[in-house]
Amino acid sequence: MKSVLGNVLITGGASGLGEATVQAVARHGGVPLVLDKKPPRTDVVGEVAYACADLADTDAVEAAVHALAEQAGGGINAVVTCAGIDSCGRLADVAAKEWEQVVHVNLLGTAAVIRSALPLLSGGRIVTVASTLGIKAVSDATAYCASKFGVVGLTRALAAELAGEVGVTCLIPGGMHTPFFDGRTEQYRPPVDAKLNQPENVAETILFALQQPAGCEVRELVVCASTESSWP
Repeated sequence: MKSVLGNVLITGGASGLGEATVQAVARHGGVPLVLDKKPPRTDVVGEVAYACADLADTDAVEAAVHALAEQAGGGINAVVTCAGIDSCGRLADVAAKEWEQVVHVNLLGTAAVIRSALPLLSGGRIVTVASTLGIKAVSDATAYCASKFGVVGLTRALAAELAGEVGVTCLIPGGMHTPFFDGRTEQYRPPVDAKLNQPENVAETILFALQQPAGCEVRELVVCASTESSWP
């Protein structure tokens, strides 16, 4: 059976959940288009269309989205916004520029990618990636929670705005075994015995949302390990 996925734009496709989603899209017969600050690992995902952009730079995002659409023959069938960053610490201790960068990348960058892609989407679907920290707040994560709560709100409003035109899903994942936690001080890393999800499994839930029949919407999808402490 022919894949219904088509060309799928994936932000953050060079690592973590994004990389796993690139692999899943290709495995299900779609064409992944990667937007990231660094190139995807060809030894992991093979040769895929790629454009470099910092999601905090709206003009660069727009140029990258259009470049990827051109590489793919002019169209985009779906968008998945996996890219995300964090800057842990108490509000008074995190430098203002670092705090704002988290919001720029996670929230404003998500909006910029979708805004740029919408004119290229014919029907199609959008899957935004929030976090369990977008529905439950914790200390020392004000920037991340603010940005991911924002992604949830953005996606809900977008679903209402695009109802009947473009499918919109908000994925709310718990912690995963990815490089997201690399470089943090010990207090902000999951303990070695933490029960986290594998990104490959979470990527399959994205594919589930992308492959729903037209008119059938998975509006929000919480996916976490059974012992996830940030949910409920």
